[in-house]
Amino acid sequence: MSQVSQDKVGYFGEFGGSFVPAELQNVLNILEQEFLKYKDDPDFNEELSYYFREYVGRESPLYFAERLTNELGGAKIYLKREDLNHTGSHKINNVLGQILLAKRMGAKRVIAETGAGQHGVATATACAMFGMDCTIYMGAEDIKRQALNVFRMELLGAKVVSVTKGQARLKDAVDEAFADLVGNYRNTFYLLGSAVGPHPFPSMVKHFQSVISKESRKQILEKEGRLPDAVLACVGGGSNAIGAFAEYIPDQGVRLIGVEPSEAATLTKGTPGELHGFKCLVLQDEEGNPMPTYSVAAGLDYPGAGPEHSYLKTISRAEYVSVTGDEALNGFQVLSKLEGIIPALESSHAVAYAMKLAPTMTNDQIIIVNVSGRGDKDVEQVFEMLNK
Repeated sequence: MSQVSQDKVGYFGEFGGSFVPAELQNVLNILEQEFLKYKDDPDFNEELSYYFREYVGRESPLYFAERLTNELGGAKIYLKREDLNHTGSHKINNVLGQILLAKRMGAKRVIAETGAGQHGVATATACAMFGMDCTIYMGAEDIKRQALNVFRMELLGAKVVSVTKGQARLKDAVDEAFADLVGNYRNTFYLLGSAVGPHPFPSMVKHFQSVISKESRKQILEKEGRLPDAVLACVGGGSNAIGAFAEYIPDQGVRLIGVEPSEAATLTKGTPGELHGFKCLVLQDEEGNPMPTYSVAAGLDYPGAGPEHSYLKTISRAEYVSVTGDEALNGFQVLSKLEGIIPALESSHAVAYAMKLAPTMTNDQIIIVNVSGRGDKDVEQVFEMLNK
């Protein structure tokens, strides 16, 4: 198959692009045209706003975590409550945007990949609502870890395909979803869940997830009369983080901090390479093969990161740090006990870093932590880890 590369459209500095077989490039070109046609279309956005409000429950609160703030000392901590969205995470924001696009493109069948299962649940939910056929690819290892979410997807009418190749995790699920798209592109819409993949996926996902920072920027100005000093979000592929950062990127006084698992610290330790048809920072061996990754949070188990995150790292506009699985587990418990909010293990990484950062700041400074999802899906896994 001939490889096609796009000339600077869909690039963030040296990162991004589209390195895919010619027949898949044709599909992506059509997707890009449709996205550009509808993203600023008043009818499209009115429909999306309706579902955000009436179905998802947006806008999500920006909550002052008073007990956590007092316990840690230092900066005021606000939590952007994406965990309160219908289906329990930020994933529904992007899913609704893309499903409305799929509907306008006449797609009858939707496919998606999922790691922790939250994107799969959100996709299955939207497909149920719009009456579309839904297939979800999920690594066999993640199916074991996230059995509750697998049942949810099946309950919603989706077919969950277990991927046993490679490490049987998120990367392998993405591989299989792309293979499906190449074989079935005439009737299939690939609803990619993170800010990764070939152009236009990273730009599309950012566009639909930017609702997070549009809201938090407005909310913090209302509550505090000024912008935050730092915005924190966990990073796997990077969709919740790019959504949480988007509206603050031009504000040089706002630190943007992405928090990775130290066991899969792509942006901290990765080098430029190609993965899933785009260029980004990748954890790779000397031959350029993606290295095995592991995280207690299935949704952060990815050897690459979105091209815009890779770019923000190289130009030093955003900082990327890592915390261990044990630190994330501690963050999970502390937020639960102090605020009565059980965060997803993914979000717990951002909470864990906030617990380190806040005490180093003054009490007139402000941190926003994006709580990307709720922890119901992780309670059984955490129970087992704590009782080993």
